[in-house]
Order: sequence, then structure tokens, then C-alpha cells
Amino acid sequence: MPIPIRSGTPKKPSEMTRLFMTTFIGIIFGFFLGISFPTLSLSKMNLPSSLFPSIDLTYIEDKYSGISKQALFNAWSSLKGNKGDSPLHPRYNETEIWVPTNPRGAERLPPGIVASESDFYLRRLWGLPSEDLTIQPRYLVTFTVGYDQKKNIDAAVKKFSENFTIVLFHYDGRTTEWDEFEWSKRTVHISAHKQTKWWYAKRFLHPDIVAPYDYIFLWDEDLGVEHFDAEKYIKLVRKYGLEISQPGLDPDRGTTWAMTKRRDGVEVHKDTEERPGWCTDPHLPPCAAFVEIMATVFSRDAWRCVWHMIQNDLVHGWGLDFAMRKCVEPAHEKIGVVDAQWIIHQGVPSLGSQGQEQKGKAPWEGVRERCRKEWTMFQDRMTNAEKVYYKAMEIDPPNSTAR
Repeated sequence: MPIPIRSGTPKKPSEMTRLFMTTFIGIIFGFFLGISFPTLSLSKMNLPSSLFPSIDLTYIEDKYSGISKQALFNAWSSLKGNKGDSPLHPRYNETEIWVPTNPRGAERLPPGIVASESDFYLRRLWGLPSEDLTIQPRYLVTFTVGYDQKKNIDAAVKKFSENFTIVLFHYDGRTTEWDEFEWSKRTVHISAHKQTKWWYAKRFLHPDIVAPYDYIFLWDEDLGVEHFDAEKYIKLVRKYGLEISQPGLDPDRGTTWAMTKRRDGVEVHKDTEERPGWCTDPHLPPCAAFVEIMATVFSRDAWRCVWHMIQNDLVHGWGLDFAMRKCVEPAHEKIGVVDAQWIIHQGVPSLGSQGQEQKGKAPWEGVRERCRKEWTMFQDRMTNAEKVYYKAMEIDPPNSTAR
């Protein structure tokens, strides 16, 4: 009887076994992959971002957050051969540093490394940093200077002890010539042509830069200091609780406000009488809570407020003396004039010479005209800012104090 012939080649038992095992392994692999893939953070995997252009990765993580991340991660790691993650890609978001209380922009840093404040202390290029400073000055004094006033500044600097850091702002660009004075080599020199004291202050005396100093002296270059001692001045400021102050001015030299004229026989005064009609309130400028801007001294806390008040584009500072009272409370008690340590305002018109002749006007005339304009502009800005605030708060504003 003929044997029937079947088409095809019969499979060997070993091939059937191999096919079965392959199918079984595939099913197992698919099972583990299926339960672990949804909880994996795709943003932590080294996959090209172009593969997931429109997937909301945060949604995927949140949706499956109820499943144990650690258990699923262990399963996934075993499938990957326990290779672990790249050091550049932490396993979980929880391992990334994020400290909202750090200064803005430094949230990703551990708090222990954040250095949010600085100073003007000069340091060496060798040795241990901890041995750089034999003394840490507690006070800061700045002068805005031109080289023509070198003798005056030399006399003034010598009135300040080693407890003071000295900073010179040079409006004429001449800095190296000052090295003829021994103290100049321990001084910080900052130069920008034809700029004012308040321009420098806004850019180089940020409160976080001057934070180590208890008091900041912001002085002009034309001040006679024969009757002034800086250490004794600081003692009187502390004694009377003055946050903003100035030395008394010689009443016989130059034109000045009644408030800032030196008085005989007293250490400090905080109020005065002005011309009739000038003071709407005896606690307000110019009869109280008022000093001029030529030789102002600020506490650290008061300066932090005043620095924010200084406008970037208004460089002469006119109007600030009437508004600085907003930075201390009560202003009529914490702003005053120190009579026992007094100075002479020499009235050298050096800043006017830095102007430029325009339309037939002398350089000093253009400078003075801008000073007056800035005063008006500052008053308007302060008044308008207060109006906007009170309107937003839906409260009635007190009497306007901008002069």
C-alpha cells in the first residue's frame, strides 16, 4: 500500500521546545514591563526628547503615584541589569536641591554654601583666607572725588581710624595719582567719568554689599573736618539712637538749612524752627526728620531702605533729604544733627565743572538746572507711587509729605 506523502517538513522536538520557551519569556518580560513602565519618569531616562514632543510627563508620574516607586524601580533595575542611573540624572525629583528661602536665583544651592552678602575688605593673594584680615572694619566711609581736591580728602581720610573702610569714587578718572598718599594703598578706588555720589551709591553700595558695616558715611569732597572726630561721632550717634544723621554745619560758612546749622552747648539736636509757613508739621521736614545730602550718615538698616528709594536715572539726589524720613520710625526721633562733631561746607563747585556747555549756558548752569528738574521728578514719582498704593489698598491716604 503506498504511503501518503505530506507537504512540508516535520518540526523536530527541539525546535518546538525553543519556540515555546521564547514565547513564554516574551510574555513574562511583557508583563513586568507593562506594570513598571507607567511609573517610570521618562524625564529621567536617557531618551531623545524628540521622541516625546507632546507627552505630559508630570501627568504620567502623578497618575500612578499610588504604586510603590521603590518596588517598581527595583523591578525595572533588574530588567536593565542593575546598571543604575547616570550621575547627571537623579533617580527621583526628591534628590534635587530646591530651597525656596534661598536668595532669588540660588534656590538650587544648599543653604550652607550661599554667600548672600559681601564687603569691601581687601584680601591677599596668598596664605590662608582666615588670616587675611588683622581687623574687620565696622564702618564704611565713601567720598566722591576729583584729584584737584586731594589735599582736602587727605585731611578728611586721616580723621577716620582703622575701624573704617575707605572707598573713593573718582568722577575724573584719575586714580593712580592718589598712591602718593600712604593710605591710598589700603583704599578701594572706583572710577567712572563724570558721575555723581548717588550714581555710585546705587551701583556699588547695595545693602548686601555693605552689610558688615554698622554705619555708612556718604560724603562729598568739599568738607572741612578740623573739628570732627569719626569715633566720637559714632559714640554720639549710638547714644541718641540716630539712624540717619550728619555733623552740624558751621553757621557762618555758606548757605544752609536752619536744621543743619551747628548749635553751641549741645551734643545733638533733632528739630528746629524755620521760616514762617515752611513747616506744616513740627515733626516734618525741614523742621525735623531732616538732614542734608552732602555729609549723610546711615545705619545699616536705614541704608537698606534708602538704597531702594534712590532712582536709577536721578543722579543728583535732590529731594532725597525730604523723603529719607520714610525709612525710619519715628523719624523725628531717629534723624538728627550731631553738633559736638561739626564740619565746614567749603562749597567748592567741582561738580558743576563736570557739566557741558549747551545753548550758551555755562557747564555749571546745566548741572544746576538738572538738579532742580530731578527734585521735581522725584517728588512726582513719590507722590504718584503713594497714591497708587493707597488706592490699591482702598484706604484714605494721610496728608502728603512730599515737598
